[in-house]
Amino acid sequence: MYAIIETGSKQFKVEVGDKVRVEKLDANAGDEISFDALMIAKGKTVSIGKPIVKDYKVNAKVLGDGKAKKIIVFKYKPKIGYRKKQGHRQPYTEIEIVGIEK
Repeated sequence: MYAIIETGSKQFKVEVGDKVRVEKLDANAGDEISFDALMIAKGKTVSIGKPIVKDYKVNAKVLGDGKAKKIIVFKYKPKIGYRKKQGHRQPYTEIEIVGIEK
């Protein structure tokens, strides 16, 4: 059984026991949070929501926060001496899926 959830304007396919890094959430480590399911698949049966599947929730436990690997943003224009180097580390929240419940 798996579900499709949406958080941070992104969609994730999750199953019970999965650890997922999502956009930073306003939650502390150890908190329980729940997401609405956009789609539920049980074996060969698939339920697609309009926009969410009614009565289904995906429960998760917050494991902690962190920052992703640094990426370098480098802007350069030839012949005029314009060079700009900047780094970025995207913050994330790591969650563990503990249940898909009706």
